[in-house]
Amino acid sequence: MKIEELYKLYSQHFLVETDTRKIRKNTLFFALKGDNFNGNKFAAEALKKGALYSVIDEIEYQTSKNIILVDNVLKTLQELANYHRRQLSIPILALTGSNGKTTTKELINAVLSKQYKTTATLGNLNNHIGVPLTLLSMDNNTEIGIVEMGANHPKEIEFLSKIVEPDFGYITNFGKAHLEGFGSLEGVIEAKSELYNFLNENNKTVFVNPKDTIQLEKTNKMIRILFDESIGFIEVNPFVKLSFQNVDVQSNLIGAYNFSNIAAAITIGQYFNVSSKEIKNAIENYISTNNRSQIIEKFSNKIILDAYNANPTSMKAALENFNILNAAKKTIILGDMFELGETSLEEHQNIADLASSFYFDNVFLIGENFCKTETDSYQFKSFEDLKKYLSNNTIDNSAILIKGSRGMALERIVDCIS
Repeated sequence: MKIEELYKLYSQHFLVETDTRKIRKNTLFFALKGDNFNGNKFAAEALKKGALYSVIDEIEYQTSKNIILVDNVLKTLQELANYHRRQLSIPILALTGSNGKTTTKELINAVLSKQYKTTATLGNLNNHIGVPLTLLSMDNNTEIGIVEMGANHPKEIEFLSKIVEPDFGYITNFGKAHLEGFGSLEGVIEAKSELYNFLNENNKTVFVNPKDTIQLEKTNKMIRILFDESIGFIEVNPFVKLSFQNVDVQSNLIGAYNFSNIAAAITIGQYFNVSSKEIKNAIENYISTNNRSQIIEKFSNKIILDAYNANPTSMKAALENFNILNAAKKTIILGDMFELGETSLEEHQNIADLASSFYFDNVFLIGENFCKTETDSYQFKSFEDLKKYLSNNTIDNSAILIKGSRGMALERIVDCIS
């Protein structure tokens, strides 16, 4: 079936799903395959649950006239998303970066949704599947689209940019993330800049943090909009407070590193003519979730839970911010950072050394990588080892920072603190 024909079926209801557990009536089900699953096997079940059609790529599962056979389901999903994007006469903003993508995307969405009907990436569904699904979730009511794009290898941002065809772009920063796939910080810069390349080749616009010299240099000959010069940092204790155009804004975001994320949302909101009052309201009412810099008060302790992800750049920023936090007693619990390749031991040692240099009251390092470092800090090979220690050693009256890669699942530590 040609994409044009498939699009006619999709455009009847603008509903797409890849998981039979989430099927809605009149959904177009795409039977994706992975290393441990084969969606083709669930094509008939999807129809029983209310799907209008199922799209498969294995002929043996074509048991109904409402089951559509294509050469490759994933490729078809991506082509349909791009075709749909070309039918949308709306501005689409794409953003990527090493740190802060999801928080920045949600801030931008909070600001723009004050005046427009927006559709934005849900959570961090920012890969070769999530990006097409985001585009296909946009319907005739959508006025502005916001698409987060992630990558851990070169050419992925280039590929996603060709699907999204954004009118605007923003890169949060270039940091030491996914070094195993990118090879080096220079590799990260080159890969993330694939968004710049697309925007430049198509005469589109980029938003730029003027304090980032690398981004300034790379966008020098592009159509660009720099952050509003009136945006000024006031303090972080522990939440970021800032001002713009003589308006003070008290956010619910922890860490000075979130200042640039907020500044991006303010600048983009201003570009799209959202009033200062509405921008202030959106930012002050945005509360981070999903283990991203959440504050949890438990007994006599105040916990900063930042366990969604970690890399050397974000870990360094979190430690520096925690160091300036006003607290009589401070404890840090850090988990391994993943996907660092050959630089893993060096980067973990750097973080262990930095943590020691701040003279926190307690420093707990968890994971096989941190256990290879030379340090005077407490080291635990696993979460279970730390859990056992905490059951016999109470932490009281302390500010506690918990940060590590998603695979460490350090949010479990909250239940161990008593």
